[in-house]
Amino acid sequence: MSLLHHDARREPLAELSRFRGEFFSCLTARSDALFELADAVLCSDGPVRSLAELSLVGEHRRGHGGLYAAVSKGRIDAARMRQALASVPLPRAADGRLVLAVDVTCWLRPDAHTSPERILCHTYGRGKDQHIPVPGWLYSIVCALESGRSSWTAPLDALRLAPGDDTATVTARQLRDLVERLITTGQWQAGDLDVLVVANAGYDAPRLAHLLRDLPVQVLARMRSDRVLRRAVPPRQPHTLGRPPRHGGEFVFGQPDTWGTPDSTTVTDTRLYGTALARSWDRLHPKLTHRSPWAAADATLPIAEGTVIRPDIDHLPSGATPKPVWLWWSGTDADASDVDRLWQAYLRRFDIEHTFRLFKQTLGWTCPKIRTPEAADRWTWLILAAYAQLRLARPPAADRRRPWEKPAPVERLTPARVRRDFRHIRPTATCPAGPPKPSRPGPGRPPGRKNTQPALRHDVHTVRKTDTATSRNKKSTPPRPRRTG
Repeated sequence: MSLLHHDARREPLAELSRFRGEFFSCLTARSDALFELADAVLCSDGPVRSLAELSLVGEHRRGHGGLYAAVSKGRIDAARMRQALASVPLPRAADGRLVLAVDVTCWLRPDAHTSPERILCHTYGRGKDQHIPVPGWLYSIVCALESGRSSWTAPLDALRLAPGDDTATVTARQLRDLVERLITTGQWQAGDLDVLVVANAGYDAPRLAHLLRDLPVQVLARMRSDRVLRRAVPPRQPHTLGRPPRHGGEFVFGQPDTWGTPDSTTVTDTRLYGTALARSWDRLHPKLTHRSPWAAADATLPIAEGTVIRPDIDHLPSGATPKPVWLWWSGTDADASDVDRLWQAYLRRFDIEHTFRLFKQTLGWTCPKIRTPEAADRWTWLILAAYAQLRLARPPAADRRRPWEKPAPVERLTPARVRRDFRHIRPTATCPAGPPKPSRPGPGRPPGRKNTQPALRHDVHTVRKTDTATSRNKKSTPPRPRRTG
């Protein structure tokens, strides 16, 4: 190894050691067991299938009993953990701005009837456009995106949605706290470009932009193809009587005759999609009403103006027919360079889907059968800390490829390939966890005794009318008289 390569490895390893020490400080109860559990996730051979198998990994020096006790009884300082994730070096876009992607992903628990705070999560079925509600825990995760041909992201926050939570309100509060942490840690300073938040069609982009209007944040989100927006009010003619209108003409996504002439048009040759034609229309806004999230608003409803962008491509890499895509940006007066930057930034949003797939299929995020939502939150923070260590170990990692895999340069290593080499990187980083203390097993339950305490059921499904009628009939039936004599 050359001296130059040794110096290049030293700084990333120092940053990895610093994060590992800060991560250990966030563990306030059963810290040694939780820290070694995260190392076992990173050093395990192959995908994680169960918690019990992680106790067999050499980096986890405790038994399976201590492993389950750490997940169920341990404690993690979530506020300090969020601060630690926001303090590490974050990826930037080509223009130097921070690009954040927010999306929800579900941890399905359909058979856990005793697990509280489950909600119905919408999942895709095998058929076309079929949505199946399945009980589980829903998490809102925010990641920082990077540029280039890579699917790496930087997870910064995870928040579990409780039953009855409004997705837009919770997401706005989550993003507000995150942006304030980024400003506190120096990731964003005065004079920098605004932070770009990218979301899918499940979010109300104008409302999200309205809730974050006092922060250096721009919102870019996809809109459904059946939306109807309004144009800006034309200049008022002199000597015109009556109340001035608040909304202009309609802009119907499904009716091209209402679009008019676009304010900007760009043509770009892409590698995967052929020729991409992007058109934009400036100062379009939805017509808000005192319903749903705006029902409690007493004053005049705001007008959230933005720019609508429609990119059209020749073909998809899979060969499927491209569907129309409508994007809404909270900024106005977009030029040709802004239009190209925005629709390409939206395509980077799909990198968060690769992160979710890695969490579930490789790191085993949804594999454990955890009962309480508090334990699920602890396990989620361990997965986020493990992925952050993988990203920090990416520069000094070596390519330990399989015999049938093609070699890849260091900058093109995937998270799964970096995980193969983490066992060799770990000895050079800080390991603050102490060795396990010798102990003897406890006495256990006395012979002949059984657990007679019933478990509480937290079922999200409604009770059927037949079951209610049956139980009512059973209660109204008088008991039979006891036979005497």
